Amino acid sequence: MCVTASHRTTDFALLDRVSREVSTTAADLVAADPAILHAGGSVVRVLSTACGLGIEGSGWVVQPNLIVTNAHVIAGADDTTVTTQDGVELDATAVYYEPEDDLALLRVQSPLPTLPITSDRPAGADAAVLGYPENGPYAVTPARIGETRTTVSEDSYGRGPVDRTITALGGDVRSGNSGGPLVDRQGQVVGIVFAATTRGPTGGFAVPADEVLEAIHHASNHAVDTGPCTR
Repeated sequence: MCVTASHRTTDFALLDRVSREVSTTAADLVAADPAILHAGGSVVRVLSTACGLGIEGSGWVVQPNLIVTNAHVIAGADDTTVTTQDGVELDATAVYYEPEDDLALLRVQSPLPTLPITSDRPAGADAAVLGYPENGPYAVTPARIGETRTTVSEDSYGRGPVDRTITALGGDVRSGNSGGPLVDRQGQVVGIVFAATTRGPTGGFAVPADEVLEAIHHASNHAVDTGPCTR
């Protein structure tokens, strides 16, 4: 049995300034954007086995042998693999696991093409969510960048309150997009998607991408514990 990774969906006032809809024109532009299409070569499906269940999410390559995903995608994992759009499957080892920020890093033995990170995330700019939603094929979903601010939230286990910096986004975020990148029109990673809204404007939330730089600094040379399962 395989289930898709999905953080406890939450509503924040961060969505107030995100446009209620991603226009058809913007959606067409994003879907055909060469930089966004190219970025897909660095986005992977992440499959973990935890407490007897297969958990599927998304991830992306930040360094040739290092993949970013959400902590809740690999929580309690006994084993983890990543698969590229071309069908290349690689064993992955968790080398960073931080439930408070819902971030994890996975190391693989074979190098993969990387995506750049940007700290420039202007609210209202066109973007795209890349990943493998609902345990299905790779998908490019048009989105719009929202406001970034520090807010009171929960960690990847639903525990809290914790202070976290979160970027809101407008667009269709589905289960399985967890861990995948929110990219701008230049194909740069703006954030790591971790949740969808439950009411109000269609959208979701992401960890600001520049937080990954700090995570890389603390990555281990060996496998790390991935805590208990989330289910």
